[in-house]
Order: sequence, then structure tokens, then C-alpha cells
Amino acid sequence: MNQAEKPAEQLQAVEVLELKVYERRYSSGGFWAKLARFARAAGREVVEKALWLYYTLQHPDTPAWAKRVIVGALAYFILPLDAIPDFIPGIGYSDDLSVLLLAIGAVAMYISPAVKEQARQKAQDWFGPIPS
Repeated sequence: MNQAEKPAEQLQAVEVLELKVYERRYSSGGFWAKLARFARAAGREVVEKALWLYYTLQHPDTPAWAKRVIVGALAYFILPLDAIPDFIPGIGYSDDLSVLLLAIGAVAMYISPAVKEQARQKAQDWFGPIPS
């Protein structure tokens, strides 16, 4: 192994360890509890994107690597400690949305139109129809 490969491998090892920490913190119950408490404050976009990931996680055809990415993002979403605290008006959920969007980008090929529709319906139940 040359010296250039060493930092990359070390970084990858750190990322795997961080993901494992988030995986231990994630639970379906914790996800729904956070959504129930903070859906209005987080806003429709954050909630709908979180639901895309949640429903994709439930799908049996989603590969294990994609499920790990999703669990990491959803765990970050439900953990009380954030890079930007959620209670800050206007920007509190921007870090959560960023993490969710990064995960969506990584697993986009597994987010089906049916998953998007299911998430849209659930968001509509909570927020009402999107104004025209």
C-alpha cells in the first residue's frame, strides 16, 4: 500500500465507524416520534424527504448498502444533537435536510415513484394539500 492510499482507507474506516454509531441510534419508533413532534417545525420538504428514505428502507428490494446509508441519514435526523440545533428558527433543520438529500442522492435509484407517492400522501395527511 502506498502512502496516498493510507489516508483514504483511514477516512473510509472512520466513516464506517460513524455510520455504525448512527445505525445503533436509529429506530422506526424514534423516527415516527420525531416526525410527530417536529413535523410542522421541520416543514413539508424535510418531512417528505425523510419519508422517501423511510419507505425505501422498508422495501425488500433495497440492497443492504443502501439501507445502511438510509439508516445513517434517518438516525442523524432523529438524534437530538445536530450540527445546527433544530430549535433555531429558519435554519434549524437545514443540516437535517442536507443529510437527507445526500442520502437521497446516494440511493436515488431505489426510490420508486410508488415510494414518492406514499410519502406525498402521508405529508398531505399532516400538512394538507399543496396550495396551487
